[in-house]
Amino acid sequence: MDINEYQKKVKVADEEYRWPDKIILVAEDIELNYMYIRELLEPTGAMVVRVENGKKAVDYCINNPKVDMVLMDILMPVMNGYDATRLIKSFNKDIPVIAQTAYALTEDRGKAMAAGCDDFIAKPIAKGELLMKVNRLLTK
Repeated sequence: MDINEYQKKVKVADEEYRWPDKIILVAEDIELNYMYIRELLEPTGAMVVRVENGKKAVDYCINNPKVDMVLMDILMPVMNGYDATRLIKSFNKDIPVIAQTAYALTEDRGKAMAAGCDDFIAKPIAKGELLMKVNRLLTK
């Protein structure tokens, strides 16, 4: 594949993912990680909002019931992503939650799913994988 074919393929993929009416909450304590995720999601037209810990994610979802999806970091201060997901799912069982973590062991995936996460993505996050997972959950 030459560079022109690659650029055409990436452009088509980017145009496939359009969610201008969606709000995606990113629970991420590390600024650089959030900036990267925001950069991946902003071209989709989605509104991307950040909170720095699990407690703030729960509070945000309580006060903003129109949130369409949560990208939940697992290891955060104040409240971890497992506990935050359980609480969010207790009052909004239909909101999709994707766990994101640098610790991509099989047991971590199992713990995330047991906490109520709908999917799991390992850091460093690959753009195509993230967009595919978000699309699947937002359009089901």
